[in-house]
Amino acid sequence: MLPYSTIGEAESALNRTLTFPETLWFNYSANKSDYFLYCHNILFLFVIFSLIPIPLVVAEVLRAANVERYKIQPKVRLSFSEIITCYKTVMKMFFFVVGPLQLVSYPSVQLIGIRTGLPLPSGWEMLIQLAVYFIVEDYTNYWVHRFLHCKWGYEKIHKVHHEYTAPIGFAAPYAHWAEILILGIPSFLGPAMVPGHMITFWSWIALRQIEAIETHSGYDFPWSPTKYIPFYGGAEYHDYHHYVGGQSQSNFASVFTYCDYIYGTDKGFRYQKKLLAKLKEESSTNGQQNGLKYD
Repeated sequence: MLPYSTIGEAESALNRTLTFPETLWFNYSANKSDYFLYCHNILFLFVIFSLIPIPLVVAEVLRAANVERYKIQPKVRLSFSEIITCYKTVMKMFFFVVGPLQLVSYPSVQLIGIRTGLPLPSGWEMLIQLAVYFIVEDYTNYWVHRFLHCKWGYEKIHKVHHEYTAPIGFAAPYAHWAEILILGIPSFLGPAMVPGHMITFWSWIALRQIEAIETHSGYDFPWSPTKYIPFYGGAEYHDYHHYVGGQSQSNFASVFTYCDYIYGTDKGFRYQKKLLAKLKEESSTNGQQNGLKYD
């Protein structure tokens, strides 16, 4: 809750006029508790999990030719009822694990010092903090993910997520409840190291989940803006990890590719890419077309 009763008091305390975004923030948050603001994460996650994958579902069901050619594993298809079953399972986990976890984790947010007051962070401040959050999460998630692919971690926990060998957007958060709790640690480390404003925290949670849905989409769209992010893995990169499945010791990183490259856990993927490129070249020479990536 803001310590100002009026915009005039806020401007007097800051010794300047509020910007338009700050005025909007004041009008919305002035009389709301910090806990209530933090709990917006639950609504954001619900909307993201429910709405962002819908275009991918439409593509999967309609099989439009102009989109179909970008499907990474075109021979693997889920029916509409199977997709809805996946969504229902994700929502069950959301209401019984993710939501309650958000409700009880507010003291940790208070402890690290995420603020809700004025002034709002600048665009550059948010951008730098979000970059730190992605890098920290990616590095720590890499090692947690590798642990989950050891015999015990996979059999007891991670194999649930790998039930989808050809992932779909709704399956991004599809996992064992223990995995959801474990992977919450890498997601929280960045904000703990570089605490910022609640709006930055909201943005981080939203962007990370949207990124996870994109990498689990099952489609490698050439027009995706993420193609311009250095060292970004993307859908094709993570799809290979699911395609190999429980035997996979490749492509562990959640966002970027540098950890897998440094520690040598992308060799299978790079070999596959070279092999398929060679096969395509040979097919092209013979006047044949090959739209399959993992067959």
